[in-house]
Amino acid sequence: MAEGEGERTKKRVMVAIDESECSHHALEWTLANLRDSLSSPLLIYTVQPLQNVSFLAAASYGSPPPELIRSVQEYQQKVSLALLEKAKEICSERGVVAETITEMGDPKEAICQAVEKFDVSLLILGNHGKGALQRNHGQ
Repeated sequence: MAEGEGERTKKRVMVAIDESECSHHALEWTLANLRDSLSSPLLIYTVQPLQNVSFLAAASYGSPPPELIRSVQEYQQKVSLALLEKAKEICSERGVVAETITEMGDPKEAICQAVEKFDVSLLILGNHGKGALQRNHGQ
């Protein structure tokens, strides 16, 4: 095998998470079922959705002060970092090396872009409880 060829054949696995129980289950499933086949660090990815700050305008009777917007964004960043740190800790407890990434934007778009950007071979997502039975409920 030529030098560097093995690097190209490594599969990158990414688990996209948020604060939902479904995301936690997706991470646990990945660790239980794929742990022995991971050949590179597991990517744990979260997206901070761009917040609609219109409620801030209503609450502040007009245009919200920049400090308030910054404060909301900083809080959101702290929540994301804590989520990633907890996920990394879970991986470490199971002997899996993990790399964490957080970005801002529309989660659907950002996840798709991250798959391309990080050359991900397998993307794992939670389903937010929208299984076939729940989707068809009431039809």
